[in-house]
Amino acid sequence: MTEAPAPRVVVMGVSGSGKSTVGDRLAHALRVVFAEGDDFHPPANVAKMTAGEPLTDADRAPWLDRIAAWLAEQSGRGGVVSCSALKRGYRDRLRTAAPDVLFLHLTATREELARRMSTRRDHFMPPSLLDSQLAALEPLGADERGIVVDATRAPADLVRETIAVLDSCRS
Repeated sequence: MTEAPAPRVVVMGVSGSGKSTVGDRLAHALRVVFAEGDDFHPPANVAKMTAGEPLTDADRAPWLDRIAAWLAEQSGRGGVVSCSALKRGYRDRLRTAAPDVLFLHLTATREELARRMSTRRDHFMPPSLLDSQLAALEPLGADERGIVVDATRAPADLVRETIAVLDSCRS
């Protein structure tokens, strides 16, 4: 029996949902590399968000293409990347590069997300952009390979739940 390839996971959700924290811990538990999705943004995107301007679909295209390329490079090795992946079309773009990708959608109330964003330091995304992200968010479709979890739970619990889902997909 051949061993299943290491999984590729996109930890998705709006800003403040815990993508980086959960993604890093999940990658460590799976023994795969973690990539911070924010690092794939072109400087113009970072400048725009820092100025409090929401990104357009056109702004996000090169960012998504860079993440998709990274996911493709992880074929057979596995990897976890944080990426808001707010819209179905964005996720479809990522799935083109990694058809087996699992989307882990972290959710929380607007109030909790705003609280988390207001306590962050050294991040370019201002809390003023939260509402635009929530408005753009398209939930995972029933035909999309993914799970939705409550991001207010302990990161260790979310990692365990995700690994259980990945294990069930392999058997």
